Amino acid sequence: MKKILLSFIIIASISNSYSQTYKLSKKISTSGNDGWDYLAVDDVAQHLFVSHGNRVNVIDLKSDKTIATIPDTKGVHGIAVANDLNKAFISNGKDNSITVVNLKTFELLEKVKIAGVKPDAILYDQFFRKVFVYNAESNDATVIDANTNKVVKTIPLGGKPEFSVTNTKGLIYVNIEDKNEIKTINASTLKVTNTWSIAPGEEPSGLAIDLVTNRLFSVCGNNLMIVVNATNGKIIKALPIGYGCDGVAFDAKKNLIFTSNGEGTITVIKESNANTFSVIETVKTQKGARTIALNRTTNQLYLPTADFGVKPEPTPDNPKPRAGIVLNSFVILVVEPISK
Repeated sequence: MKKILLSFIIIASISNSYSQTYKLSKKISTSGNDGWDYLAVDDVAQHLFVSHGNRVNVIDLKSDKTIATIPDTKGVHGIAVANDLNKAFISNGKDNSITVVNLKTFELLEKVKIAGVKPDAILYDQFFRKVFVYNAESNDATVIDANTNKVVKTIPLGGKPEFSVTNTKGLIYVNIEDKNEIKTINASTLKVTNTWSIAPGEEPSGLAIDLVTNRLFSVCGNNLMIVVNATNGKIIKALPIGYGCDGVAFDAKKNLIFTSNGEGTITVIKESNANTFSVIETVKTQKGARTIALNRTTNQLYLPTADFGVKPEPTPDNPKPRAGIVLNSFVILVVEPISK
């Protein structure tokens, strides 16, 4: 009996060592009934760009109102914000193009056709003013000169690229989903410089970076987040996260990592120092909320999702059917710190 009581006390002590610090505070409704992928915050203007089927919804984060819709972005996946150039670059997966818009007026500046097939994640590197577009079906990266909007190179990657980050000093990192790897790209020479295994992580998707400790945070399809030394590729730690994760965000002010799990949770991980990480909290969100963006000004997190109907039965033509989206249910979840 004493052993049982002691075990209970230990478990209770561990579970209460961190109180709940984040909550789902509200939902922002916006029009449209299509699917979604990435979203991006313009911290300067406090605007949120949301990929949504064949359009991008632009939400004013001060009023929570949709202030613009960027059309003709067929199969949109990602948005890269370039404040210094007053541009946003949008990857269109269904017509192999990049839409370039004015960041203030949202007017079309140019639509750039690329040779890459099914452009997905997209990254703007301010250091060299280049845009890196990651093409899911041609297994390569298209590089665009952000000043001229011209394609300057295609970089073979040898696998399916997912999310990417920059160290802001000329080095780019990208997850390779089907190879369980991270590749590094020199943003000056536009050549792959390293290939690192992230085992035991499998099917990496979202990626974030701590520029101070030089650590990469790669979220994987087997419910793990892998912490990687961004200098040499050494695995620092593997941490458990929720199911169905496709995104991760790092709050440099609080040294917290947030993984967006499609099961309907956020796993919160504390970085105590460059080599010490621990899961401290699980925040309930909503099923389908698998991608995430951080507002560095307000510390709020944004996750798109919708309500789902009944999943249809598998057929030979559609062996893995998805449940349909309930009409007019698309929302942006807002998760924020609980005031103390």
